[in-house]
Amino acid sequence: MLTTPTAPRVLSREMLDVLIRAGLVAVLAVFCFRIFVPFLNLMVWALILAITLYPLQARLRRRFPGADGSIATLIILVAFGVILVPAYLLGVTIADSIDHVMAVVKSGGFRIPPPAESVASWPLVGQRVYDFWQQAFTNLTGLAHRFAPQFKDAGLAVLGTLTGLGAGLLIFFFALIIAGILMAHGEKGHRSAVLIASRISGPENGVEITDLCTATVRAVAQGVVGIAFIQMVLIGVGFIVMGIPGAGLLALAVLLVGIMQLPATLITVPVIIFVIFTDGANTATIVFSVYIFVAGLADNVLKPLLLGRGVAVPMPVVLIGALGGMVTGGVVGLFIGPVMLAVGYKLFWRWVREQPELERVQEENRP
Repeated sequence: MLTTPTAPRVLSREMLDVLIRAGLVAVLAVFCFRIFVPFLNLMVWALILAITLYPLQARLRRRFPGADGSIATLIILVAFGVILVPAYLLGVTIADSIDHVMAVVKSGGFRIPPPAESVASWPLVGQRVYDFWQQAFTNLTGLAHRFAPQFKDAGLAVLGTLTGLGAGLLIFFFALIIAGILMAHGEKGHRSAVLIASRISGPENGVEITDLCTATVRAVAQGVVGIAFIQMVLIGVGFIVMGIPGAGLLALAVLLVGIMQLPATLITVPVIIFVIFTDGANTATIVFSVYIFVAGLADNVLKPLLLGRGVAVPMPVVLIGALGGMVTGGVVGLFIGPVMLAVGYKLFWRWVREQPELERVQEENRP
């Protein structure tokens, strides 16, 4: 008599059921991701802002218990004021700089000074620089027509950058509003984060991973983005008071340089040299030069105070996050990239070091 192989059939049916369920879950996840992905940068930025600003919310809540919504609204309104004033000054100075350049070009009053004879004696490139400079001095219009395609590409690149900045600022304002909503429900949000982390890595690790991510976000947001913003305000105010051409663009360059972990002196030192050469060495230029130079070095004092709080993140990680975020997400990615990469870096090394068997072997081999 032949027997029916019921066990393999049952096993195959169970496996088929599992595959079907997994496929349905995957399809649902893909659809949800496609719906959510247009808002991904907005929500990530809002979450970063909420985590960074929540300690202020908790401090004020001790004095005004039961007013979470009002406190969050007050914090967001103050943040709007702090951001809008520099943004307005930046926009005004950019508009003034563009108007000034257009007026000079239309009037024909822009002239290139003649090159010094010593330029031709520079090693390797001296003669080429001298010839190019001489052509710009004698026939600037012809030189402009010669390099018109390059000027057009550069203008389009600058226009695209300014458009990206405007879009990034608009996204930032929406992110602030969402961050206020998240801060008003901070306790529930923290419990939800612990539940999610516990579900992923186990109940014994949920609280630790949540605290690690929170500390990393605050440390990078305050120690990188915050310091760059403070430097931009300090240096930008000096540029505006001194009447530096393109002060808004230069201040923006200071912000970008600071986020990329490069020294602000790359911007401030050339400006100081320009001011001294154009206005001479008088009391105003000396005071301006000293102030701008010290403001350009302010990150050396602020970094140990802000970045040292919470979790230390290597500067190469922050730099790669800023550059990679800018390439993939534009201006918004420039801010989000360092924070997200720093969180991933800390979680990765926590996972690497969490090896109980390796710790036991190392403990046994110790003398």
